[in-house]
Amino acid sequence: MALLDVQIKSAGYESEKTTVSNVNFAIEPSELVGMIGPNGAGKSTTIKAILGQLTYVKGKIKRKEKSSYSYIPERPIYYQELTLWEHFEFVAAVEQLGEESLRYAKEILQKFRLLDHIHEFPGNFSKGMQQKGMTALALFTSPDLLIIDEPFMGLDPGSTKLLLHLLEEERANGTGILMCTHILDTAQRVCDSFVIIEKGTMKAAGTLSEVLETCGAEDGSLYSCISDGDDVSD
Repeated sequence: MALLDVQIKSAGYESEKTTVSNVNFAIEPSELVGMIGPNGAGKSTTIKAILGQLTYVKGKIKRKEKSSYSYIPERPIYYQELTLWEHFEFVAAVEQLGEESLRYAKEILQKFRLLDHIHEFPGNFSKGMQQKGMTALALFTSPDLLIIDEPFMGLDPGSTKLLLHLLEEERANGTGILMCTHILDTAQRVCDSFVIIEKGTMKAAGTLSEVLETCGAEDGSLYSCISDGDDVSD
């Protein structure tokens, strides 16, 4: 059974006011699916529908029974009154995680060079440090499904390389990943399959060869699947 099965007929922020429609895809264990499209295409709305944050959704969104998930938002969100480590302790308490998970958290923080900052407030961190902290918070729970929105924003090349390595480790353990990104070169290199959303609807879905064929991308590049003039950063 798929970790996530998305069959959205229509969805939006208000009843009967459709923002996205006809978005259909699934994520299997150990699969990395890249969701791409221009700004305003409906990617964030699709993610919110998956997370249950929209009141208007027609269709079906199913997660595997008893599976867990973590979400990394595009803009890190922290509790202002908690230190970085208190965030980990809070999540561990809510999710009833043991000491092993907290040890793993410290391993990730060490790799991201944040271990010396765990007793500081994330609100005072740089954008890159905030992003790394949020990533560590999502990964230390060892979720079955990981949903990440623009994970490379604010990361330096070394941290980007480390993140990709950590994602590969998660996939090796069976984690399925939905990654929304504008970094198409990286997506083309690491993703197993793709969902391309444009103007609120799904333009193509499948493996790289399948979406390139659907888009008529003769040059073999995902960039050719994005309409001219759309805002996609390199």
